[in-house]
Amino acid sequence: MMDWQQVLATRSGRMKASEIRELLKLLDQPDIISFAGGIPDPALFPAAAFRDAMDRALTGPMAGAALQYSVSEGYRPLREWIAGHMASIGIPCAADQVLITSGSQQALDYLGKLLLDPADTALVTWPAYMGALGAFNAYEPRYDRLDPKGNRPAEAIAEAAEAAGGRVKFAYLSADFANPTGETLDRSGREALLDLAEALDIPIIEDAAYQALRYDGEAVPPILALELARKGDLDACRTIYSGSFSKVLSPGLRVGWVVAAAPVIQRLVLMKQAADLHSPTLNQIATEQVARAIFDEHTANLRRVYGARRDAMLAALARHMPEGVRWTRPEGGMFVWLTLPEGMEGADLLARSLKSERVAFVPGRAFFADGSNGNTIRLAFSCADEAMIEEGMKRLGRLLRAV
Repeated sequence: MMDWQQVLATRSGRMKASEIRELLKLLDQPDIISFAGGIPDPALFPAAAFRDAMDRALTGPMAGAALQYSVSEGYRPLREWIAGHMASIGIPCAADQVLITSGSQQALDYLGKLLLDPADTALVTWPAYMGALGAFNAYEPRYDRLDPKGNRPAEAIAEAAEAAGGRVKFAYLSADFANPTGETLDRSGREALLDLAEALDIPIIEDAAYQALRYDGEAVPPILALELARKGDLDACRTIYSGSFSKVLSPGLRVGWVVAAAPVIQRLVLMKQAADLHSPTLNQIATEQVARAIFDEHTANLRRVYGARRDAMLAALARHMPEGVRWTRPEGGMFVWLTLPEGMEGADLLARSLKSERVAFVPGRAFFADGSNGNTIRLAFSCADEAMIEEGMKRLGRLLRAV
């Protein structure tokens, strides 16, 4: 038999199965109460709107274009809609400054490929979205902790990167309702991050997958909007904005986008050409039609439903968690982050929970680049109604008391 190990690239050893992807298999077990998958509720998908959009795309004069090869940059009417949407959140841009990707996950993979050489340093939050770590891992980086409000001096960060054999290449974070913590970086923290990036002369990757899902509190301008206010020209900005329709319209159609300075977009287009030529044209056409017709109304309904579930989870946690358990209070998004007493291990707790209480969640260790902080777990409330949340937190609290 072929010995595949002898021909695999060294970077393949850094590729690991996603704990979330594995946990999603539990959703097929009807007796499991799952807070594991950070996914939108399929009952809220605008299925009828997409059915009508697909029908129009395939039966009208656009049918040939919908099924044909297309430009790598993406379907222009969709890029024009995105440009208008970006302007509404403080980031005026042209359609040519937008690249359509196959979900924001593809954008993260491309940016890792574009920016990282082996031993280079990626600054990431502690914890960080595990999908970003998985995307970057293939390019063999070193990770350092990003704390915009209390970071080490830029010189110390750069010196540590140089001592490790590379240089600092970018800072990555989700500034709004981050996965996994649900926390939001305030304006002063965003301004401090821009200052740090200027001092290190590095780009910022702003992962904005949850930006439209704010339930309360005052909106904070995106990092790219703040940088635009400083510099006045998108092509002078170092922030790379990664957006997605996955959390608000449909994850299955895999439509995301990047807004960035022209040199970045040009390089990413070359990567897109080499990787998959372009994202599916039919999906882009349908997404543009649905976004143009119902985006504001639909996202308002999502905020109402998910906001009520967030409230239900916070209230249930307050009722059922034992002393010594702490949790975040997100203003939006899909997640609450629990910190358990020292010495408790989230993975062990999950094993016991699945056996005795039939409640699923994600152990927190996978979200840390160094595999630390095992006494944390992530709870997702997006796919659970209020009765499920109440029962699930009751069971989880009972298990924690027993442990």
